Amino acid sequence: MPPSEPPVEEKRDSERFDVAWTVDCETEDTFLFAAITNISAMGIFVRTDEPLPVGTIMYLRFAPSRGPGPFILKGRVQWVNRFSLFGENLNPGMGIMFVDLAPDDRERLVQAVRSIAYLRGDPTKLGSN
Repeated sequence: MPPSEPPVEEKRDSERFDVAWTVDCETEDTFLFAAITNISAMGIFVRTDEPLPVGTIMYLRFAPSRGPGPFILKGRVQWVNRFSLFGENLNPGMGIMFVDLAPDDRERLVQAVRSIAYLRGDPTKLGSN
């Protein structure tokens, strides 16, 4: 019997934190207004009933509730949770990994995630990314 893939949670390099932020996702021919439900220094989960295909490159615009201004970052769809008519999937959407981040954007993002961890009283889960 071949070994099974480890659950997604076990493959993550950085801790995720639940958030409720709006996000604009834009490709060459698609504009999607959706919600970020969790974030890490490496990526986000975007809740949507119409996820884009794996591998899709997009620009993301979102703003933390506290912070100096919006992020405008490039991302790639890494995985998709499809919508199910029968209620089997209660969390449809797509996992998006940040790509080609400028050093300043990476630092701002890490600081935003650290702030979330601190405000939630869990500074031990800050990661070192």
